[in-house]
Amino acid sequence: MIEVINVCKSFNHHRVLDNINLTIKTGETKVIIGRSGCGKSVLLKHIVGILKPDSGIIKVDDQDITKLGEKELNKVRMGIGLVFQGGALFDSLTVADNVAFVLNEFQKLPKEEVRQRVKDSLAMVGLKDIEEMIPADLSGGMKKRVALARALCIRPNILLYDEPTTGVDPITADAINNLIIEMHDKLKVTSIVVTHDMNSAYKVGDTIAMLYHGKIIAEGSSKEISSTTHPIVNQFIHGDAVGPITEAENLVFGHLT
Repeated sequence: MIEVINVCKSFNHHRVLDNINLTIKTGETKVIIGRSGCGKSVLLKHIVGILKPDSGIIKVDDQDITKLGEKELNKVRMGIGLVFQGGALFDSLTVADNVAFVLNEFQKLPKEEVRQRVKDSLAMVGLKDIEEMIPADLSGGMKKRVALARALCIRPNILLYDEPTTGVDPITADAINNLIIEMHDKLKVTSIVVTHDMNSAYKVGDTIAMLYHGKIIAEGSSKEISSTTHPIVNQFIHGDAVGPITEAENLVFGHLT
């Protein structure tokens, strides 16, 4: 379903993605882990076409999206639901208008069909009768669910989640994990989940890949990743602050000896 081939991306001479290669099979849930600022969200933005690589190829359903114009790219995006880290809801819009936003912007559907899609999408994430509420009235967990409902409203075959459990309590985080699994099983979507929450990674992922210094340095099942002997991956998954920190990181943190 998705192929990332030799993709490079730099910002201000800092290479964030460094000849990265990654394949996501149809119907798979791929979890991408890595430290904050390692490029996980940048990779997601490339897959949905928000960013373009400096070099390399990104194929979505066997179509290289790096070569598409905006009109053709929008057609591809209509099959991809993106759940942003903070929800990215519009404060001035009701829940219904937030969920229907992409449909109203890019598809000219009858109002009644849009209304029903909004209602159905909210019901799928366990929310009912909140269409007229505004984001300020919602809890953090409800905002995450509304953001997912907005992604579902376009009837995607790909769902991208950017740090879905960040900023919520452990019980809400587990409910979100269950929701990701439910959406995968019920809708048969292909999913990519970007996270540094290992509990979430182990629970929702068919496979897990670790991004480090712009490269995928390890990939495998939850069992394979949890039992890895790779020093950098092992340090990350166990949250050990003492480990194989590189010279470049020592310079950043001021601990160069």
